[in-house]
Amino acid sequence: MPIVDQNNPKRFLFSTGSRYEFQFGYSRGVRHGNVVRVAGTAGVGPDGQVVSADVVEQMRAAIATMKAALEDLGCSLGDVIMTRLYVRNTSDIDSVAVVHGETFRDIRPATTIVRVGDFIDSKILVEIECEAVYGGADQKK
Repeated sequence: MPIVDQNNPKRFLFSTGSRYEFQFGYSRGVRHGNVVRVAGTAGVGPDGQVVSADVVEQMRAAIATMKAALEDLGCSLGDVIMTRLYVRNTSDIDSVAVVHGETFRDIRPATTIVRVGDFIDSKILVEIECEAVYGGADQKK
């Protein structure tokens, strides 16, 4: 269940309980009005550890966490209008693209993929973030 921001009742927050969320003072996901944003999400398990050394498994876990944030904030993957993918190794782009395609092939959000240096944890190979519209999939033309 999302947390209502005490300073703004139109703003809802989602947290995974990650130490980084507390340390840096951010939320994994935020819904403000009909705008939903999910922060850069890596393939980290509930124990706070990277799930695997395999980029495909990391990508699948990251999407699962992102999906949980969206659902908690009242959205679905079908409400996503933008994704951003960050990969450490350009050699992983095709593998990451396959997993992204499995998830978003019929949704087709605008997407950007960027190669970055290192992530906050050196075991992380990929992160994904997204923007969605609350109620977007339910609205008719």
